Amino acid sequence: MAMGNHTGVSYFVLTGVSSDPELQPFLFVVFLLIYLVTVVGNGVIMVVVRSDPHLHTLMYTFLFHLSFLDICYSSITVPKMLQNFLVEKKNISLHGCLAQMSLILLVYCAEIFILSAMAYDRYAATCDPLHYGGTMNKQVCIRLVGGAWLISILYSLTNTAPVLHLHFCGPNELNNFSCELPSLLEVSCTETFISKMTFFTLATVVSLTSFSITLVSYILIISTIFRIQSAVGRSKAFSTCSSHLTVVLLYYGAGFARYLRPSSGSSVVLDRLFSVQYNILTPMLNPVIYSLRNREVKAALGNLVEKM
Repeated sequence: MAMGNHTGVSYFVLTGVSSDPELQPFLFVVFLLIYLVTVVGNGVIMVVVRSDPHLHTLMYTFLFHLSFLDICYSSITVPKMLQNFLVEKKNISLHGCLAQMSLILLVYCAEIFILSAMAYDRYAATCDPLHYGGTMNKQVCIRLVGGAWLISILYSLTNTAPVLHLHFCGPNELNNFSCELPSLLEVSCTETFISKMTFFTLATVVSLTSFSITLVSYILIISTIFRIQSAVGRSKAFSTCSSHLTVVLLYYGAGFARYLRPSSGSSVVLDRLFSVQYNILTPMLNPVIYSLRNREVKAALGNLVEKM
């Protein structure tokens, strides 16, 4: 590849969340606990969905994939972050950085389309319950999940390909705790117009498509809920959607704040905060939100604990 013949930089330095040496042990413990909660929490959701027959529905099949993606998302960035808290030289190899960037793009894209599939599933269940079995079935679920992964792979490869031809000659310091594509483009020694346009165009198309599906689904869902005469019926309908809606707001809110806000003098600090939010905190919060706000998941968790 052209990258291998022209690159002067063999590694990058990740500035991390904080450069204060005295904070490193504390931050290591904090992010280790967050990572453990993320892996265990999402792992428990996956086990519960697979083990409880009452959760063998399309809604929870999507939740299973979302939990798997949350574990992947955290595992791409947090272990390297934890390692860097304990060492003086916070380095990541060039090829390791590119691999991390590609995986972040892939999982990000897959997650937003799984969230869109979940929104469409809730729309079909709430707005057209009599035809739900025909609208949402196993084949449709396979197509939606398979389509999410296929689009994500293409999205990642298409964004990665132009980066392989960039020349990195220094500086090699990335103002982040992970190798996100915008951070890499900032330190390229060669023209990044193609990479920036590819990323901007694809990110805009992918984000707006998935967000539009989710937004329209919830507009129709909320409209349908308000037309339900019974207060109990409205509460029950809303409770089936509230967990997913909370996750969507957290995820899109942090993502849009990270990439669509105007630049400012404190942009590096804000970028780190928003990156921590959607890369690390949201995957941890997802199982908490679903287990606390979903009666079926809570009941399944109780049954699982009783069997242990």
